[in-house]
Amino acid sequence: MVSGERLLLIASEAREFRGLLKFCRKVRRLTWPVHWARAVELNGRETWLVANGAGPARAAQAVDVAWSFGKPGLICSMGYCGALVEELNVGAIFVAERVHTCDREYMMVRPECERPFHAGMLASIGHVAQTAEEKTELRRRGASAVEMEAAGVAAKAEELGVPLCCIKSVTDLAGENLHLDLNAALHADGRFDTMQLIAASCRRPLKLLPELLRLGKRSRTASRALGEFIGHCRF
Repeated sequence: MVSGERLLLIASEAREFRGLLKFCRKVRRLTWPVHWARAVELNGRETWLVANGAGPARAAQAVDVAWSFGKPGLICSMGYCGALVEELNVGAIFVAERVHTCDREYMMVRPECERPFHAGMLASIGHVAQTAEEKTELRRRGASAVEMEAAGVAAKAEELGVPLCCIKSVTDLAGENLHLDLNAALHADGRFDTMQLIAASCRRPLKLLPELLRLGKRSRTASRALGEFIGHCRF
């Protein structure tokens, strides 16, 4: 661990930090060219929180922007993930030991925390894994969870020579299919079009509206779990 040096936390959306903010002091808005950024004090340590949209390119750009303002001692890719194994329930914390991309594998450092968590290989892909069939295929390759940003952060961390850890919380389960087309609602800036998702839900309210509401509730659960875990971590 690199305790005492600046910590950089990268997520895709600001709401992924909501649970963590209650553990932060001296919160200050940063006017960086990203979607959302804050400077905080976390457990007595200078920390930057940055959200810049979904996908590896947006996450890598967030690292570049932060790097232009100062060198972190450790980078952490955090946020939501999908489960690929049955033992990962909604809100479960997953700490990646390795991040697997389409052509690379990156080794992670592990933070110290007395709170329970699962560990293993994280698949980082360029789209939302929407079907149980795709999740099963990713599981066959050895991954236990899947998300979209860690690959971009890992590549940048390796390029810059900074250690990286990866902490995720589950929002969708291994055997579930997502009927809302999240990939179609994802814009080039890495933001999901909320109005498009609401409109799609209204067209098929019996099937899609409950799913949209469930995703919102699960996201809040995952944000709280992330905050509780990271707030008690020693990096």
